Amino acid sequence: MTMSAPVVEIKNLAKSYRRGDQIVPVLTNITFDIAQGDYVALMGPSGSGKSTLLNLIAGIDKPDSGELRVGGIDITALDEAALAAWRSRHVGFIFQFYNLMPVLTAFENVELPLLLTDLPSRERAEHVTAALSMVGLADRMEHFPSELSGGQQQRVAIARAIITDPTILVADEPTGDLDRASAEDILAMLDQLNREMGKTIIMVTHDPHSAEKAHRVQHLDKGELRIQD
Repeated sequence: MTMSAPVVEIKNLAKSYRRGDQIVPVLTNITFDIAQGDYVALMGPSGSGKSTLLNLIAGIDKPDSGELRVGGIDITALDEAALAAWRSRHVGFIFQFYNLMPVLTAFENVELPLLLTDLPSRERAEHVTAALSMVGLADRMEHFPSELSGGQQQRVAIARAIITDPTILVADEPTGDLDRASAEDILAMLDQLNREMGKTIIMVTHDPHSAEKAHRVQHLDKGELRIQD
């Protein structure tokens, strides 16, 4: 598959955390690019740094050193307010445990990111209805998360992730809490978003079957990258 120029550019990225009096390195000298329209799986044993790397790419955390550009923007140079604004526009999040607001309906959960925009309510409603229809939940818009299955909740989370047409989708173990049938549905949906809508997807997973759906698999081991295409 032919893809365009890199949308994510990572060079010599490093990250460590303090544990008591110790500095514990988590990522060391990470360098690779992700092209627009790519679908990358990050794999590795627990503690290898894959979720930390995902959080850095998504602007949830900041590296200690190195370069990290997303969509041409050096996100390491943004202050917290600018970074929050950047995330709301450019990153769609899909989590293992959905992270839906239990007191909000499916419609209201998906609408949340749009409340940070200047779209009028009627246009917000049109966008939300289209997103929920895209994930097959047009008939569940007024249901609360507790009234939905795990697979349906993850579909709501996907609709919420794509509602602002973000630059990248980041998925942290998106099938980890699902049965196999529901997991297959979610993987098929991610594949559709990538193939038909050209969405750039970066997914952390422990599951080799899920990783097979990606275009590339990047292996992390003890904070270092082992590239396997």
